[in-house]
Amino acid sequence: MPTRIVLADDDVLLREGLASLLDRSGFEVVGQAGDAVALLALVRATGPDVAIVDIRMPPAHATEGLDAARIIRQELPDTAIIVLSAHVEVDHAMELLAAGERLGYLLKSRVTDVAQFIETVERIAAGASVVDPSLVQELFKARRRRDPLDALSEREREVLALMAEGRSNAGIAGQIFVTEGTVEKHVRSILTKLDLSASDTAHRRVLAVLRFLEAR
Repeated sequence: MPTRIVLADDDVLLREGLASLLDRSGFEVVGQAGDAVALLALVRATGPDVAIVDIRMPPAHATEGLDAARIIRQELPDTAIIVLSAHVEVDHAMELLAAGERLGYLLKSRVTDVAQFIETVERIAAGASVVDPSLVQELFKARRRRDPLDALSEREREVLALMAEGRSNAGIAGQIFVTEGTVEKHVRSILTKLDLSASDTAHRRVLAVLRFLEAR
């Protein structure tokens, strides 16, 4: 049975393009909305597996999409939520990811990499939490001097960024072409150097990494 998706964005061309892309990739787009009010009505009526939501929508183009995402999470906690943003907004991303699993924060520019976008939607629908790599980079840039991050090797930084995307050790191994055992060693080293508690739960691992980076 295909994953059922609701799309919400006031940019009709982007919305229609995403709908076509998702349909061709084996998903079922069960509805589209151009504002938060229509989105909530649609989600309540269809109970989709995934809601893909623009963070800024009419009427004020402020946080209408994020506000709607909060309501969806409260009313339909099993619905995965992917928030799309034109810019990196750290506070909004952190607030969203703190709300539980099956959540994603992606930049709209990421959609241009079709294969990666579809793979990301699939992982979030399956239970992962995913943040855009650009958010991780912004948090890296903002860190203070004499930061524990300075103790990480270049490879460990690469692994840390993939951890923050919600990837499992096996997924990271596939991305950087090493064995899963090698990744496990890198992860243990990273968690030790950053004084983070080890966890078998991917979502907790993502939150731990992001919270550490945000605090720098």
